[in-house]
Amino acid sequence: MFNNADFGEYGPLEAFSRDKILRQFNTNVIGLLDVTKVVLPHFRQNKKGIIINISSIGGKMTFPLGTLYHGTKFAVEGISESLYYEVGQFGGQVKIVEPGMIATDFSGRSFDFSNDESMTEYQNIVGALMTAMPSMAQNASPANTVAEIIFEAATDGKNQLRYTAGEDAKTLMANRQQYDDAIFLGGIKSQFGL
Repeated sequence: MFNNADFGEYGPLEAFSRDKILRQFNTNVIGLLDVTKVVLPHFRQNKKGIIINISSIGGKMTFPLGTLYHGTKFAVEGISESLYYEVGQFGGQVKIVEPGMIATDFSGRSFDFSNDESMTEYQNIVGALMTAMPSMAQNASPANTVAEIIFEAATDGKNQLRYTAGEDAKTLMANRQQYDDAIFLGGIKSQFGL
């Protein structure tokens, strides 16, 4: 089973309506849980099955104004890791694919930005994110990079939980593991001019 439904709500948390908050979590978390729950009886009966959940490096680290999106991706990480133990009891597997920036239209149709310009305290960080987005997209990996990692996860026969997709993702994840919060978060702030 392959869970890939996803979109990203970005912006100051205060700028989101409750409906948008629920939409983000319903799509990225509740939908994943609902679909997974439906296939688990089949996997139990057959004593096998692989669940591949698309997370993101955004489930292990964050960027400014991604409170909702990153919250859902951290949830996918936790759900997947805990489910790994459960399905392992009957021969099932869980795999998490963690892409970085991928050359798709995510920033178009799958990206929803909310802002309230009357909240002037946030406008500096909003401007910094909007300025940084195009340069971040320049280092995006081609979509086939993720497809190859998904295929690897589905067919490699390993009991491996996490697969990182994209060179930017590998670099950022290595940095996140290497540095403490002060250094890593300081680097992100510096990248965004904050």
